[in-house]
Amino acid sequence: MSCFTFLKVTMVIFNLLIFLCGGVLLGVGIWVSVDGVSFLKIFGPVSSSAMQFVNVGYFLIAAGCALLILGFLGCYGAQKESKCVLIMFFSILLIIFIAEIAAAVVALVYTSLAEHLLNALVVPEIRKVYGQQPDITQVWNSTMEGLHCCGFNNYTDFEGSPFFEENHAFPSYCCGNYTAGSCSADVAEKAEVQGCFKQLLKGIRTNAAVVGGVAAGFGALELAAMTVSMYLYCQLDKA
Repeated sequence: MSCFTFLKVTMVIFNLLIFLCGGVLLGVGIWVSVDGVSFLKIFGPVSSSAMQFVNVGYFLIAAGCALLILGFLGCYGAQKESKCVLIMFFSILLIIFIAEIAAAVVALVYTSLAEHLLNALVVPEIRKVYGQQPDITQVWNSTMEGLHCCGFNNYTDFEGSPFFEENHAFPSYCCGNYTAGSCSADVAEKAEVQGCFKQLLKGIRTNAAVVGGVAAGFGALELAAMTVSMYLYCQLDKA
């Protein structure tokens, strides 16, 4: 078997796996969007904490569609030896790779900026719907229970929320171990429970080696796929 044939078969198999993974992500994304509560029950506080900052359902649907398209282009381009499809596959993968690097740089260098932007979006939403919309309230409760945190920043995020207006108190999670009575401002201030964003960052930093390893693995796979697609493209030029 020649090198070209071997890489062609490898490219087809690799992109078939990407296509299947895309289908799974798309299915999970639709499931989360339709029935997010059951998703939280299965995957627990990790999934619920993520849902505060991104819409997991729509994110998974978008990622699934992207993988479906990439997998199809890679399979079809390699199998049919189509230069046009191969260069399209390479271009899309290159754009994704550059975007990932840019996102990583922004996340590392501009963490405080991201916190301010999320704060401007999340806190008003808490004050608008917490205690009124059961699904959102349950998501926040699961997050605060799982991460032992309170709100995005602290207990003051719940001031003016439907829950606070009805109960004249903060969620019990904001008072930590001081839960003998209602969670008043004085008790919540004394408890000093951290905000969920800080707790989430703490968890990410604790597992930085794992996160970095996974990111490096994805990057290596993307580089390998781009290299193989460009090799096939160049070899077709010589054919």
